[in-house]
Amino acid sequence: MVDTAARTDTSAAPATASADAPKANGKANGAVRPGGAPVVDVAALGRQLLGTWADVRVEARKRAAMPELQRIEGQSMAEHRERVLEQLKLLVEMGAVHKAFPKELGGQDDHGGNIAAFEELVIADPSLQIKSGVQWGLFGAAVLHLGTKFHHEKFLPAIMSLEVPGAFAMTEIGHGSDVASIATTATYDPETEEFVIHTPFRAAWKEFLGNAGLHGKHATVFAQLVTNGVNHGVHCFYVPIRDDEGEFLPGVGGQDDGLKGGLNGIDNGRLHFTNVRIPRENLLNRYGDVAPDGTYSSPIESPGRRFFTMLGTLVQGRVSLDGASTEASAMALAIAITYGNQRRQFTASSDTEEEVLLDYQRHQRRLLPRLATTYAQIFAHDEFLVKFDAVFSGKADTDDDRQDLETIAAALKPLSTWHALDTLQEAREACGGAGFIAENRLVGLRQDLDIYVTFEGDNNVLLQLVAKRLLTDFSAQFKNADAGAMARYVVAQTADRAYHGTGLRRLAQTIADFGSTARSVSELRDEETQRELLTDRVETMIAEIAGRLRDARKLPKADAAAAFNRNQNELIEAARAHGELLQWEAFTRGLAKTSDPGTKQVLTWVRDLFGLGLVEKHLAWYLVNGRLSPQRAQAVTAYIDRLIERLRPYAQDLVDAFGFEPAHLRATIASGIEQERQDEARAWFDAERRAGTLPVDEKTLKAKPKAKKKS
Repeated sequence: MVDTAARTDTSAAPATASADAPKANGKANGAVRPGGAPVVDVAALGRQLLGTWADVRVEARKRAAMPELQRIEGQSMAEHRERVLEQLKLLVEMGAVHKAFPKELGGQDDHGGNIAAFEELVIADPSLQIKSGVQWGLFGAAVLHLGTKFHHEKFLPAIMSLEVPGAFAMTEIGHGSDVASIATTATYDPETEEFVIHTPFRAAWKEFLGNAGLHGKHATVFAQLVTNGVNHGVHCFYVPIRDDEGEFLPGVGGQDDGLKGGLNGIDNGRLHFTNVRIPRENLLNRYGDVAPDGTYSSPIESPGRRFFTMLGTLVQGRVSLDGASTEASAMALAIAITYGNQRRQFTASSDTEEEVLLDYQRHQRRLLPRLATTYAQIFAHDEFLVKFDAVFSGKADTDDDRQDLETIAAALKPLSTWHALDTLQEAREACGGAGFIAENRLVGLRQDLDIYVTFEGDNNVLLQLVAKRLLTDFSAQFKNADAGAMARYVVAQTADRAYHGTGLRRLAQTIADFGSTARSVSELRDEETQRELLTDRVETMIAEIAGRLRDARKLPKADAAAAFNRNQNELIEAARAHGELLQWEAFTRGLAKTSDPGTKQVLTWVRDLFGLGLVEKHLAWYLVNGRLSPQRAQAVTAYIDRLIERLRPYAQDLVDAFGFEPAHLRATIASGIEQERQDEARAWFDAERRAGTLPVDEKTLKAKPKAKKKS
């Protein structure tokens, strides 16, 4: 469809890039664009993108630029593992890993700043980021958040100093995301006042544990706490696993996971226990305790709520994966767009000048929408991190706050980790064969981040948790409603379905739009219209599923499970739509805080590209459910094409605002060498043409008339 909307934005920048694309130096462009087009203040935008803990991130990036903390491509697994272990020691010496720990132990009680700094390690080496996360964000955090002052004073100093490297032993081979069903047991023996840690069968081996394969000396082991013949559910125990020579202690066994698809600087492994005895005090007992005589007590009476409270204290893993994945996406786009702005291919519009890759619409289409999504994720992640800090600092630490935090984590982590893999792959392809070379980082990052989609909870399982929360919140609206109120709601839903399903809305919309794509575009770029479209999809999907499941509680357990299972795919899609809405809303709030007019205009286009991109991705739903007419649906794609054309000249500004220096990206193709090569080639051909020394192209030769034979 041809976009015939009136172009009222006369300030729109031209669709071709300046030859002098700004370098990634974090400074404002400064140049006045042709036709009074808006100018992005790259430095101010960059500061805004750093978020609430900007200074912490700047300091962390200085460390990430240090060669001694960076990955060396091509190292063997053993060399990589030892290098990362030594890097952890350097982080300790720099005082870079203690922000979240108590001040009385040398920390700073800065939970948000700790995660912000930790995420930046992905720039240096994802293996370093994850191994440090295992040591201080999982192993150490389990002691910090599940233990009491006794455990803090006894265990944390050695954990903080790396004197005791440790593993976080939760996941089992037979129960990944289903933590409540793990089979490892911790049975209390009142005669010796000890817990007996035991692995009853092979499927209960603890699996994929960082530090377990080689370096770990202790582990925080999650097991079913059994005392006086009663199973009180999953609790966490501090268990020694190796001696100072690196040998397993009696009763402890394990296996190195060996070479993996990525993150080979981490010694992942398996652990199992055969009647390993530990003191009663090694139960991390903040939420559940056992007296010397075996009596169990807990400040949380409900076993279910106790379990989710304990796991909720470890939500920071999902927070950091959301941030690190977003950072990896930004790095990939900085590399690919910088390269695409310099690499030339084919003489499409000239007999002599080759085109810059990023001037091709398809190249723009594959990179700029992903850039818009990355911006949305950056704004959403900062709000997420603020929420996390408020909960863990105690500023907002109610049950509702914790539930909200867990729901946000379960909604955003899947989207950002999936997006990272998609973006890294597309960036790799957009850089052609150069993207496949290890020195250009893209394939290595893609391999390392692959596991992020199942780290800290499989993405689909997490989205199912979000969907259940959405259903619960939806049902709560009618908790105290009488039969009449519920009946009125059902009638309203039926009327709404008839209204949207019969084509009445589509017909009215088509009449309103007839002959005026401009009117369609004007509405689509309206903030409230986008909000309504995205919100309506979430609410409608949840309402429809809730209606189908309304009577499931009355069914036998097997039938109720079957009914839920029949709606599982739609539930996960609804949860994904909810996460996308969270990102759009965060982007919109971030946009409202942008003060520079030129930057705000360009960011508005980026936000619209993200929002309408979501509508385009789910266009079938909007058409089938009568939310958009066919003509307006066509206008969505047409306006997206126009937005991409508008944003093309700002692509370099937008990735420069990420603030990555050459020492961060470490990708040869993004270092400026491609521009040098292209300039050299163009200068050579230009000189040869002026000198008249270029060979004549066969295609330019005119056929000479054949001489007539004499009779």
